[in-house]
Amino acid sequence: MELSIIQIGNSKGLRLTKALLDRYNIKDKVELILQKGQIVIKPIDSPRKGWDEAFKEMHDNGDDQLLIDDIFEDENFEEWT
Repeated sequence: MELSIIQIGNSKGLRLTKALLDRYNIKDKVELILQKGQIVIKPIDSPRKGWDEAFKEMHDNGDDQLLIDDIFEDENFEEWT
């Protein structure tokens, strides 16, 4: 498939068709891989990759405490029923 390089502000880019985006499930971000004189565009399938390790580190450091109480003293639960 041949695509044209287009001007985007001070940069240049590729415009991918809706069919390509749908077929390869490309959403907001892609991974760009440079290998053997080629550029490979790969959809990112796990945007939350690494969160488990980050949350564990936060817990180990005591950084996982609430910044605001999740229930306020003057909260009225009856208004939600």
